[in-house]
Amino acid sequence: MRSIVVGTGSYAPNKVLTNTDLERIVDTTDEWIVERTGIRERRIAAAEEASSDLAFEASQRALEMAGIAAADLELIILGTITPDFPWPASAAILQGRLGNKKAFAFDISAACSGSLFGLSIADRYISTGATKNALVVGADILTRITDWTDRNTCILFGDAAGAMVIGPTSDEKRGFRSFHLHTDGSQWPILHQPGPGTRHPLSQELLDKRQHYLFMNGKEVFKFAVRALEDCCREALVANHMAASDIDHVIVHQANKRIVDATLQRLGISPSRCFMNLERYGNTSAASVPMTLDEANRDGRFKSGDMLLVTAIGAGMAWGSCIIRW
Repeated sequence: MRSIVVGTGSYAPNKVLTNTDLERIVDTTDEWIVERTGIRERRIAAAEEASSDLAFEASQRALEMAGIAAADLELIILGTITPDFPWPASAAILQGRLGNKKAFAFDISAACSGSLFGLSIADRYISTGATKNALVVGADILTRITDWTDRNTCILFGDAAGAMVIGPTSDEKRGFRSFHLHTDGSQWPILHQPGPGTRHPLSQELLDKRQHYLFMNGKEVFKFAVRALEDCCREALVANHMAASDIDHVIVHQANKRIVDATLQRLGISPSRCFMNLERYGNTSAASVPMTLDEANRDGRFKSGDMLLVTAIGAGMAWGSCIIRW
């Protein structure tokens, strides 16, 4: 038995922060941001919104498309690095909001790859018959851990959520074909949030050093990301005896247009086959893949039998790919 996406949904907060707005905050320009990242605007969560609130909105839309009642969900996985609380899991908060009593629910911390890692787990549970369905969500409010005095990072991130309902299919030609996940923990220093945590507990010193904000070595992340994404995408193609020309659509984590363009060029895949929403939302971390998938799906891009290559990379460093036959 295979698993398949039966519903998608996404949600972005109402507040829009444009590049022109950022020009008033830090020393930057709209032209510089677009040239280096491809981003023109991003969404900012309202003060009263937490990650599970964004996840709830996206989940409702995915469940509606799937025609599945929230009460019937058996598994809920939430990828996030900006949970509502240190504990319990935001997936548990989401389960409660949905009015579900049946599912077991937990969070995944794989940064921008969180929803892809979550999909791989849901696929295993459904394909083995352990559960009949699953809700996989990616939701992050990265603007809460962004240093708005750092012109190199504050331009990149936005807030959003994306959700996917996964169910079984008896059609062996459809559904998830394979997953290829990787982690290189030796690379954690190039992209991380120093604190607060057990290594750097909350203290006045931590706040004074601004270590409660995310840190990114942009050059190193770029070099690592392009190599890693190319390699895992080729791994997926080889595993499925496919060529790049067999791929109809690419759903990629919307981190930076330069990373996406370089990866597609190395793979020999036309940019026309890659749905992009980066310019409107920026890097939305774990929300990126399911949000992109949802927008492309609702735009009517996919038809039955299309081959989708999905790939993402995030802090850890954690990355991977999968192939879906729609």
